[in-house]
Amino acid sequence: MAGGGGSSGGVSPLGPAPPMWYHRDLSRAAAEELLARAGRDGSFLVRDSESVNGAYALCVLFQKHVHTYRILPDDEGFLAVQTSQGVQPKRFKTLPELISLYLNPSQGLVTTLLFPVEREEMAVSDDRDYSDGEDEKPPLPPRSASTSTSPGPETPTESSPAANGLSTISHDYLKGSYALDLEAVKQGASSLPHLNKTLVSSCKRLNGEVDKVLCGLEILSKVFDQQSAFMVSKMIQQSVNQGGDQELENLVTKLAILKDLLSSIEKKALKALQDMSLSSPCSPPPFSMRHSKAIPVQAFEVKLDVYLAELTKIGKSQKYTLSVDVEGGRLVVMKKVKDNQEDWTTFTHDKIRQLIKSQRVQNKLGIVFEKEKDKSQRKDFVFASAKKREAFCQLLQLMKNKHSNQDEPDMISIFIGTWNMGSVPAPKSVASWMLCRGLGKTLDEMAVTIPHDLYVFGSQENSVCDREWVESLRVALKEQTELDYKPIAIQTLWNIKLAVLVKPEHENRISHVGMSSVKTGIANTLGNKGAVGVSFMFNGTSFGFVNCHLTSGNEKIGRRNQNYLDILRLLSLGDKQLSSFDISLRFTHLFWLGDLNYRLDMDIQEILNYINRKEFEPLLKVDQLNLEREKNKVFLRFAEEEISFPPTYRYERGSRDTYVWQKQKATGMRTNVPSWCDRILWKSYPETHMVCNSYGCTDDIVTSDHSPVFATFEVGVTSQFVSKKGLPKSSEQAYIEFECIEAIVKTASRTKFFIEFYSTCLEEFKKSYENDTQNSDNINFLRVGWSNKQLTTLKPLLSEIEYLQDQHLLLTVKSVDGYESYGECVLALKSMIGSTAQQFHTYLSHRGEETGNIRGSMRVRVPSERMGTRERLYEWISVDKDETGGPRGRPSVVSRMGHEPSVVRKQLGELGKVSEEAERSSKEETAARPKQDGPDGGDSISKNSFNNPAYYILEGVPNQSAAAISPELLPSPTSSNPPAAKVNPPSAGVRTKPPAAPSGPLHLRRAAAGPPARTITEEGSSEDDGGSCVAGAQGGGAGSTLNRPPPDFPPPPLPKGALEMVTEAPFNKPRPLYPDLAEVRIPPAAPGGPLALGEGFRRGGGMALDDQSCSVLQMAKTLSESEFGGQPPPRAPSAPPPLRGQPMGAGLDACRTFPPRNPITESIAEDMPEEALWGSSSSSLSVGESSVGEWLQRLGLEKYEQGLLHNGWDDLEFLSDITEEDLEEAGVLDPAHKQILLESLRQQQK
Repeated sequence: MAGGGGSSGGVSPLGPAPPMWYHRDLSRAAAEELLARAGRDGSFLVRDSESVNGAYALCVLFQKHVHTYRILPDDEGFLAVQTSQGVQPKRFKTLPELISLYLNPSQGLVTTLLFPVEREEMAVSDDRDYSDGEDEKPPLPPRSASTSTSPGPETPTESSPAANGLSTISHDYLKGSYALDLEAVKQGASSLPHLNKTLVSSCKRLNGEVDKVLCGLEILSKVFDQQSAFMVSKMIQQSVNQGGDQELENLVTKLAILKDLLSSIEKKALKALQDMSLSSPCSPPPFSMRHSKAIPVQAFEVKLDVYLAELTKIGKSQKYTLSVDVEGGRLVVMKKVKDNQEDWTTFTHDKIRQLIKSQRVQNKLGIVFEKEKDKSQRKDFVFASAKKREAFCQLLQLMKNKHSNQDEPDMISIFIGTWNMGSVPAPKSVASWMLCRGLGKTLDEMAVTIPHDLYVFGSQENSVCDREWVESLRVALKEQTELDYKPIAIQTLWNIKLAVLVKPEHENRISHVGMSSVKTGIANTLGNKGAVGVSFMFNGTSFGFVNCHLTSGNEKIGRRNQNYLDILRLLSLGDKQLSSFDISLRFTHLFWLGDLNYRLDMDIQEILNYINRKEFEPLLKVDQLNLEREKNKVFLRFAEEEISFPPTYRYERGSRDTYVWQKQKATGMRTNVPSWCDRILWKSYPETHMVCNSYGCTDDIVTSDHSPVFATFEVGVTSQFVSKKGLPKSSEQAYIEFECIEAIVKTASRTKFFIEFYSTCLEEFKKSYENDTQNSDNINFLRVGWSNKQLTTLKPLLSEIEYLQDQHLLLTVKSVDGYESYGECVLALKSMIGSTAQQFHTYLSHRGEETGNIRGSMRVRVPSERMGTRERLYEWISVDKDETGGPRGRPSVVSRMGHEPSVVRKQLGELGKVSEEAERSSKEETAARPKQDGPDGGDSISKNSFNNPAYYILEGVPNQSAAAISPELLPSPTSSNPPAAKVNPPSAGVRTKPPAAPSGPLHLRRAAAGPPARTITEEGSSEDDGGSCVAGAQGGGAGSTLNRPPPDFPPPPLPKGALEMVTEAPFNKPRPLYPDLAEVRIPPAAPGGPLALGEGFRRGGGMALDDQSCSVLQMAKTLSESEFGGQPPPRAPSAPPPLRGQPMGAGLDACRTFPPRNPITESIAEDMPEEALWGSSSSSLSVGESSVGEWLQRLGLEKYEQGLLHNGWDDLEFLSDITEEDLEEAGVLDPAHKQILLESLRQQQK
């Protein structure tokens, strides 16, 4: 730790005992809070510096601001306060001596040190768990000599000096035998027998290891070169026969033999294999290829999603079989026709252009086939279940990957498992764990046998030794996959283990393996609790994995939170250049797994009742981890898949039927409520591809009181990019340019700041100049700004767009006084590529805590010669959002990207006029839009980062409320082309007063169950192309666009005037994070459920909706859910009636997101595959009702609605071909009811 360094001559820099004003590794933010609480000028404390090991930071409060001085040790170990250049520092041997000087006035500090802020002496908490079933004494660490092993050549290994007894033997020699040798030399001896004996003893283990290696190499040499093998054997035998005094000499001889063998064996092997290849017509396939299990052809029964207009053309049959031949690279689409004949079509992998998942119907999939050159056809199929659809997609992705002409993969699959083994060896078979069989979100049986590229096994209370554990995992994987997986690393801390295994074909793609561990047990010195971590590069993508076992006990939430923060700060993984960043920002993808030990805060009987009824939602609301994450206390911006399996702890061993929730202890009866202790979370950089395909637990492994938990992921990776055009010339150089940056940091300091930029695409990190604007409206927050002059232009190593769109930029805001970070963030370059500047807006964090936010304007200029790109495999599958209001003709492509809303993409300039570069990269832009469907998806206002009061200081922030727009700037309801008005943008650091808002009623409508009618079609979008909006952040005249909140970004705050008018919702009460900003009111969510922020803001299909928003209120409900003038859109009868929102004050009543217009009825032609686009574009519904629900309601059979919709019968046109068998599959088993339904359909058709 920093606190112990910087002294000489054995004198501690802290003196005989640490003074009470010394706070060791207290964070900067915590120090500021302590001083603010003290509240008196001259209050001070000393903590360890966060920027320099062995240094300290003196923090002083003066006029409510915190001033920080660095105390640095010099080469002689003396301490001095860092001074301005040219000022002679005053040096001291100890910290108390230094502080005593500054207790006197006029010593150069901002004020005299008057009132020490003493640390709170915390009693060492006994970390024994009296509430759990653990032993009352922590288990001893395993006896293995090594705690970490890795076969990789680049793995750093740390060994203690005494690992082979060398330091002890050397000490003994210098203490005793050294004198005997000295005496012998004085008497004329020419050798040192005692030293020789010491060296022989020290190298005993080395001797044995060399013998083992030589034996192995001797066998190899016999295979490839018999003659030299005979000579090697003879030399080895001679060296073995020698002994006694020549033992050390023999070791040197063996090492020489080993050196010669290693340098020559490869040449000899190469020559032998070349000779074999000339004599043999064909070489045998590689071992891994010969023994890999072939994936059998898989068949899926589906129904074609057709409409009445199509039936007249393609006949009545709609049942198909889709057969996927992964090995052959073919998809066979087979249709049954009359007289049991079959009509089938075969599509090769390169003829399948795209898969489009329906978001509304989870088991529906669109497939786009290439028919002729530049012509394609889309067919929509309904699968038996959503799980079947996912299995089909995985198989097709595997097929595309297998037959791709790319040398390196775009995407890999990862299995992650965590299991507290309860100090009992695993059973003979753990197949259900590895195959993701059991409870929760599991894989379909057709997909479970597909081998994953990486397997990561985290275990706690694992008493098996490392080698045996890894070998058992390899054997189990080989039984399931017939592949010989290679161990990348095994890291151990006592009985906490993390093992990573990789497919043989990927072994050479792994590099820069790193391992680390952190103890968080009693007094942070015992390893019974803590974490182990492994990191590595997979080609160009960095991965981090952390397996932890946190403090147990129902009530120890604070201790668990602190465990997490300690691990985050102290785990030494990843690129050492990124030491300014905690591990949550050092990796493209970070996975955190383990026995986190968070419990449920509910009465035991209530918990058991909910579990018996399989109602997990009420339990998840009282899950301690979920509650702490909502408060931003832990796992900031991490994601976790939805939990749909029962609590994994604490079961009766030998059974999964009973939870054991009481245990008699020495301290009395203790209760362990069933809980989801075992969890898997992850965090990815923005605009990267990450999909969780399964998350569950086994139900047949019963040796422990915990059930093993599994999760599988589909992860986008990048290759080690090699430019085909070589290094860029000056004319072909790409540039990363910043126009301005503004940050709000949570601090009471008023120092100056600079920004450091880090990226793998930069040769070295770069620094900005000091900020040139600075102001504050609140003592606890500071707004700082950098203009273009203060920001450096960055030059990437390579200039290809294909390379740059995979790169990320890490920023850290540091103070000039202490060079300490006040917040870090990550930006994706993908959204910034183009000739015009784009705006970004994201949060800042430090040591796991949110510390503010940062926004700015930047662009990545790519020369036209370097614009070529290609589609990634994960972009091949998209999500069809058209059914919720977007254009059908061109589906918007939405992948599950990074979960934090990190970058705001804004189009500046005239709507519809897109730069050439932007047009070229429009495909990537669309695919890169993050889908906010994880835990950070904005389910409630309280979950997003804008609860931080820092966000309410920025007025004039992009994404202003419509309350800040004057009535004359709003689009006219009667004109589609209102005149544009000029608006001067607020300059950095200058506050602007928002004008008054217009008045009038505003109504928000709850989303209907069915697809809402679209208010604009592709044909009608040209009307908007010519429309003008309010000027954006850069001002502008006619044609400029209004800055709008991005589709995947939490709503920004309303201005202060509007905040007072907002009525608080019955839920999502804002947390007053800081007392002086407690009056800030959060805009309430609309009553009736979570907000779908992403809808209605898509870019696809030529719709000009992007830049027309004018209200933060529109972010509360999507465009498609707002009520417009004219004819009201139809809604499904099963949906609740439209809810009228309460008036939100006179200033906000009349904001409309768009000029009202009559909705254009969605034509059936837009919903049909291309082959059916014939004749009319009008709907040809033959049934009177507008939905399946209304039809069933009229017949009094509405109870069957859910079954019909689940089986894909979600459209009345679709029902025209339904059969008795189909009705039975949908749950209609009563013959009378079947007859009523079929007769009704026949009557309607007549």
